Amino acid sequence: MVEKVYVTYNQVHKLCQASADHMLNEFKPNLMIAIGGGGYVPARILRSFLRKPGSPNIPIQAIGLSLYEQLGTDPQVEQPGKKVTRTQWLDLSSLEMANLIGKNVLIVDEVDDTRTTLEYAVKELEKDVATAAKQAGRGDERATFSIFVLHNKDKEKKGHLPEDMMNEGRYLAARTVGDVWINYPWEATDIEEHDKMAEKQTT
Repeated sequence: MVEKVYVTYNQVHKLCQASADHMLNEFKPNLMIAIGGGGYVPARILRSFLRKPGSPNIPIQAIGLSLYEQLGTDPQVEQPGKKVTRTQWLDLSSLEMANLIGKNVLIVDEVDDTRTTLEYAVKELEKDVATAAKQAGRGDERATFSIFVLHNKDKEKKGHLPEDMMNEGRYLAARTVGDVWINYPWEATDIEEHDKMAEKQTT
């Protein structure tokens, strides 16, 4: 039986708020890339906390990556698949990719489970930015990527992130949890029941 943990919108909001100062001081993001669908809500919440007075909002781009597949009898629990599939990506020939050159880019997702999706995102984005920089005649310029997740599962990872990213502290998880199944509120079909389950966990 898989242990389930229920997380509320209120908790997500507070996790983002508690992490924002670190990101402002250490990551200094110019742009965010949300990995769909779990990264959309935290990225939007973060944008409010990362905005500096008198400055414009940090732009949010979106990419779609799929790794999970449903296995077994419980429709709420999915297992990590073996292959990352792109469902949405930035257009290499457009301003979207050119805008990443020389920027501090914060990648946002909800959970770091096997790390396979995050590894794929960083590698592919780094490669595409290098190509875009070359096409723009800015061959030596790159983007500096950082990562924020709401939850990191304390387990052996299949994917690996760049050594410089980890050594320079450009990875931040708001919380580290055990190898549990996390039910996020945006996955719920009955939000009242979801919140009741979350409340039971804290009482």
